[in-house]
Amino acid sequence: GENMTRLAARIRKVPLALALLLSGIAAGAAAAQDAIVGDWQGTLEIPGATLPLIFHITQTDDGLTATLDSPAQGSSGIPVSRVVFEPPRIELEVAAVNGGYAGELDGDTITGTWSQNGGELALTLERASGAAAMPNRPQEPQAPFPYRVEEVRIAGSEPDVTLAGTLTAPQGEGPFPAVVLISGSGPQDRDESLMGHRPFLVLADHLSRRGVAVLRLDDRGVGASTGSFAAATLVEFADDTQSAVRFLDERADIGPIGLIGHSKGGLVAPLVANRSSRVRFVVLLAGPGMTGKELLPLQNDVVIRAMGGSAEAAAANREIQVALITVLESVNDPEAARVRMREILVDALTRPGGRTADELEPQIQAQLAQLTGAGLRYFLNYDPLPALRTLDRPVLAVNGERDTQVPPRENLDAIRRALTSGNTDDFEVVELPGLNHLFQTARTGAPTEYGTIEETMSPVALEMITTWILARVDTATP
Repeated sequence: GENMTRLAARIRKVPLALALLLSGIAAGAAAAQDAIVGDWQGTLEIPGATLPLIFHITQTDDGLTATLDSPAQGSSGIPVSRVVFEPPRIELEVAAVNGGYAGELDGDTITGTWSQNGGELALTLERASGAAAMPNRPQEPQAPFPYRVEEVRIAGSEPDVTLAGTLTAPQGEGPFPAVVLISGSGPQDRDESLMGHRPFLVLADHLSRRGVAVLRLDDRGVGASTGSFAAATLVEFADDTQSAVRFLDERADIGPIGLIGHSKGGLVAPLVANRSSRVRFVVLLAGPGMTGKELLPLQNDVVIRAMGGSAEAAAANREIQVALITVLESVNDPEAARVRMREILVDALTRPGGRTADELEPQIQAQLAQLTGAGLRYFLNYDPLPALRTLDRPVLAVNGERDTQVPPRENLDAIRRALTSGNTDDFEVVELPGLNHLFQTARTGAPTEYGTIEETMSPVALEMITTWILARVDTATP
C-alpha cells in the first residue's frame, strides 16, 4: 500500500472531486492492510520435532513491518526483512534465518508454505489467541549463587580486540583450579546461547559450585567484545583464548588452568595448550577429529537423515556444498568467487513457480557472508590431528552418541588414534549414550530438536566433566 502520510500530502494538492476519489481508494487500501495486521501463529511439522512460529505484523507510517518469534528455540523479535501484502497474498522474507513465508489470507487463516535453505514445508497460520509461552529451561541457574560472579574485560593480542566476559569463582582466597570455556562455530556470546539454552552458563554454574573457577567470554565482535568476528580464523581465536589464560595466570586466586572447547572450540583448545605451559589439561566436547572438508559432507548426510530426509535430498544438498567448497578453494579472486557462489545459490534456491532471485536476495547475501568469511576457508583445510599428537598433558574427549554435527564414531576414532600415537599418557575418549551435539538427552539428534528439549545439558555429562577435572587438579603440582 502507498504511504498514507505522503498520500495525504498529495491529496491536498488536487481538486476536491479527485481528492474525494483518492481518499476513498486510500480508505479501501487501509482496510485491506488492517486485515493482515496482528499476530499470526502456526506450527511447522519437522521430522523429530514440532516448531511453533509466530509472526507479528504491524502497520507503520512507512507501511507494513513484521517480526518473527520461534518460542521453542527461545528466539523472539527476529526482523522480517520484507513484507508484501497484495490481497489475498502475503509474503514475509526473513533474511536473518535464510527463510521466508508465502501464503493466501482467507478470513482469520493464512494457508501457505515456509521456505528455508531450499526446502519447503506447509504452514498454516491463524490469528494468535495469546502469546505462546517461552520454553521451560529448568537448569537455568538462579541467584543468589554460592560463588563469586565478576564481570571482566581482557586486552586481546590486537589493539582493537577487547574481550568481555564473566568469571565465576568459589568464595574465599584460593587459589582455585580454573577453566576457560571456548565456544563453537558462529558468533557466540559468553553463554553460547542457542535456541533458548545457555549451555556455558549451566556448565559454569555446575563447575563453580564444585570448586572450579570458570571464565567464559563473548567472541570477538560479539556482545560486549570488540574486534571483527568475520575476519578471524582459528589462529585469532587461539590468540583470544591465550589472552584469557594469561589473564587468569596473573590472578592470585587462580591455580591450575585448563581449557574446555566445544565443537570448533575443540580445535582451538589443543592449539592454545601447545603454546602455553600454563594449560594443565584439555577437555574436548564434540571436538572434530578431521578437516572441515571431510566433516561437512558427513555432517550433511547425518543431519538430513536425522531430520527424516531422503538419500536423494542428502545427495542434492551435498552436491551444492561440494560446488561451493570447490569455488572457495579454486578461485583466488574474492569478487570472482563471490559471483560464482551467488550463481550456485541462485540455481539451487530458485525453481519454476517459486520465489525469484530478487526476492531471495537477502537470503543469498546472508549465505554469501558466511561463505566468504576468513574462518571458513581456514577451517576447510585445518587438520586437528597434529596438534592432538603434540599434546603432552591430560585430555578428555567426549561426544554424544546422537551428535549429528560432529558424528562421534568417525571423529572420536580419529582423536583416539592421534592421542594413542601422541605425547600424552593420560587421556580418555568417551561416547555418551543418547546425547546430541549440545549434550542434551535427545531422540534424533537433529539440530531442529535442540530448542524443543527442556534439558540444556545432561547431568551425566556435567558430572563426568567435573569429576575428570577435579581428579586432575587434585594431583596437579604448582
